[in-house]
Amino acid sequence: MATSLNIPIDRSSPIPLYHQVVQGIEAMIRNGALEPGSKLENEIELAAQLNLSRPTMRKAMDELVRAGLLVRKRGVGTQVVSNQVRRHLELSSLYDDLSRGGQEPTTKVLSFRHGPAEPEIADRLQLPSGVGVYHFSRLRSVGDKPLALMENWVRDDVAQLTEEGLSQHGMYQILREAGVNFRLANQRIGATVADAYQADLLQTSAGSALVTMERTAVDDTGRNVETGRHVYRADSYSFEMTLVQR
Repeated sequence: MATSLNIPIDRSSPIPLYHQVVQGIEAMIRNGALEPGSKLENEIELAAQLNLSRPTMRKAMDELVRAGLLVRKRGVGTQVVSNQVRRHLELSSLYDDLSRGGQEPTTKVLSFRHGPAEPEIADRLQLPSGVGVYHFSRLRSVGDKPLALMENWVRDDVAQLTEEGLSQHGMYQILREAGVNFRLANQRIGATVADAYQADLLQTSAGSALVTMERTAVDDTGRNVETGRHVYRADSYSFEMTLVQR
């Protein structure tokens, strides 16, 4: 059964009518009034419900589709997709961000090794002679839904890491509790498509869109403490940032 919209429209507001619809539907998705998988009426019926023109409604729906909140399916109609995790660009971990948002992340450690670093990683972390790394990969999920596949290298002279600890706590939490004070990070965000291995772990299809993130974090003494390569399901994850003119 299709879901009707109950969105107040203020025609005296300077906010464009289509954007009021966008804001209203986003709010309904956030508060659970529109659950993932909910089907919406067609644009003609929705426009009639809100006493708007069809072009106005189409513009609103197009924006929501581009934002990844709605999806159009042939023979089915327009549906709400899974709620995205929106993550602000700051020096924090995915585990911390999910926990602060009231969600309960779970972690499966896929591999764990302690030993010498390969030359590329040793160079990236600027490791002194005799310092090795912990190298591990993890699958981060929310509920039963996989969200991120993460591979990290952490220098072994800053903390003692264990597979059990990484399965129960966020990496940054463990490092902070060991006395690491993070100061800044170099980060690169991009996109790719899932290969068969990634698709299987993230429960998506090969060739589907993924968000990528590479990061090297620096502590307050100037040491490159950790570096990592992560991929996230693009239908469930986005980064947010504030741009300031200089």
